[in-house]
Amino acid sequence: MPKSGLPVTGDVGSNRVAGEAGPGFRLLTLCTGNAARSVMAGAMLQPAPLQVMTAGTHVVEGQPMSRRTRDALASVGLRADGHRSHQLSDRDVESADLILAMSGDHVAYVRRRYPDAAGKTASIKRLCRDLPAGPRPLGERIQSLGLADLPIEDWEDVHDPAGGEDEDYGSCARQLAALAAGLLPRLS
Repeated sequence: MPKSGLPVTGDVGSNRVAGEAGPGFRLLTLCTGNAARSVMAGAMLQPAPLQVMTAGTHVVEGQPMSRRTRDALASVGLRADGHRSHQLSDRDVESADLILAMSGDHVAYVRRRYPDAAGKTASIKRLCRDLPAGPRPLGERIQSLGLADLPIEDWEDVHDPAGGEDEDYGSCARQLAALAAGLLPRLS
């Protein structure tokens, strides 16, 4: 039976201890249209002990995910029922403890538009490569990376399947599933 992930922005109240992983720690997955990569990554990271939200940098607000995204998620045993596209907002950025971008362009977008959030924004590939495992609190481990000062590099991109065929979406889902599997143990 597929696991259901609901990557939504939801309530962003602030009853949390900053830096500690747990139900109050907020991870935001970010892509361009909030229709494929961020939706997939959000569903894949739902098992983490934190709140997962999704958004995009250039979104037509309120759109459901495509059939191709839904099928790609199903191919890895996941769902994102009820997903509707969401444009990244000031409130999202402010409430997120970590912004997990799907490409270097998304990291650059956050750095330009929300410079105060640069230190909590990284590509999923960079975090998979560089985030150390515990026991220190997750927020401290993220801060220790010095994300705001790191160059954005081409290797950080997860290919955008938008406009592609079913196999492009499936390939993206498999790549993100592997990245999420490597990252999940370090998100506690």
